[in-house]
Amino acid sequence: MRETAVSGAGSEYGRKRIMTMDTRETEQIYGALGLSERALSIGREAEEKCRPAFQRIERIEEYCQAKVLRAFQENRVGEAHFAPSTGYGYNDLGRDTLEKVYASVFHTEDALVRAQLVSGTHALTIALSALLRPGDELLSPVGKPYDTLDEVIGIVPAPGSLAEFGIQYRQADLKPDGSFDYDAIRAAVGPRTKLVEIQRSCGYASRKTFSVEEIGTLIRFIKELKPDVICMVDNCYGEFTEVLEPTDVGADLIAGSLIKNPGGGLAPIGGYIAGRADLVELCACRLTAPGLGKELGASLGVSRLLYQGLFLAPSVTAAAEKGAVFAARIFKDFGYTVRPEADAVRHDIIQAVDFETPEALCAFCRGIQAAAPVDSFVTPEPWDMPGYTDPVIMAAGAFVSGASIELSADGPMRPPYTAFFQGGLTWPHAKLGILMALEHLLKEGIVD
Repeated sequence: MRETAVSGAGSEYGRKRIMTMDTRETEQIYGALGLSERALSIGREAEEKCRPAFQRIERIEEYCQAKVLRAFQENRVGEAHFAPSTGYGYNDLGRDTLEKVYASVFHTEDALVRAQLVSGTHALTIALSALLRPGDELLSPVGKPYDTLDEVIGIVPAPGSLAEFGIQYRQADLKPDGSFDYDAIRAAVGPRTKLVEIQRSCGYASRKTFSVEEIGTLIRFIKELKPDVICMVDNCYGEFTEVLEPTDVGADLIAGSLIKNPGGGLAPIGGYIAGRADLVELCACRLTAPGLGKELGASLGVSRLLYQGLFLAPSVTAAAEKGAVFAARIFKDFGYTVRPEADAVRHDIIQAVDFETPEALCAFCRGIQAAAPVDSFVTPEPWDMPGYTDPVIMAAGAFVSGASIELSADGPMRPPYTAFFQGGLTWPHAKLGILMALEHLLKEGIVD
């Protein structure tokens, strides 16, 4: 049946209103949300300066979107793949096909994509526990890993750590300029080195995030020293920020969280591991049980969200990157140290801002929380968060609890009191969040 245009005064008013709408009306509603003309003016100027970086991000977004679409089509994704399974999850076609899609996206032999992987740290822990045996040695060539791995490895003593099972740990620190110390890495790689864990993103460290090209160079160097060593990359926060992924440049295995980039803001839970088929199978046997592997693990009705989230992931990631660029531009202009700079080529979605005082860090996080669609009325406070050595303040008014692909910010309460900002399901919301954080800093007299 042919559709006809809706007639009447209401529709005519709507058309005229859209035609005459200008930025003043948008700023009026921003004002209703609590933004001052001062913050809006700063935002307008910053946004214009961000245009070249935005265009670069959009080109990568377009490529990655096509790559994901091709993976869906190659694996013949159909509506039947969204059906839930329960219990053991035998013969879950949707789960198995989703893992094929992930393998296609990351150009790997196999993948493990499960709701039973409850976080990125869990995915990494499963991989480390599956691939290392008593007497083996784990090496980090990029300094100390993210705080939540301290207890996993045994840097901080904890029940069930790798250290308790006789697995040794060694690290090669980065040079003062943040580059790889190849001499230290050469000295650290020994006969017992079984696995090298490369953290792509900066985490809570002051170093830069590594590009895929840099990771590829590092992997080639390590493989020349010891060809049989397993090179695993913690890919959290980095997916779809570049045309290539670490598995395109020699990584044997990657791992990450579905409530970060690849979940596209829709995944309610989950993690992934992708890489060599033999290594993925070992990880599956550690996740379930030896002899069971990938055959078990019910999808419990989340399959459609995981598929749809992956499809949206390139665009959602690009929106988050734009928010990071915008934040870097604004707070650099106020004299704060930002990493990376606004004009830098980005390799993850994280924007670090050194606020130097606990008051400024807390004000920033309160502003991010105030811009949230969920729990905007909540005031974040520092607390002893599980897995962290320092109290952490976290702003995360998200649809999915703890989803750092959604507008969020957090930071440990230690000098230089760095806020780690990330996420934003849409660019307009990421923009609003940064402006609201700026507004809080202005109102509290922290910035002039």
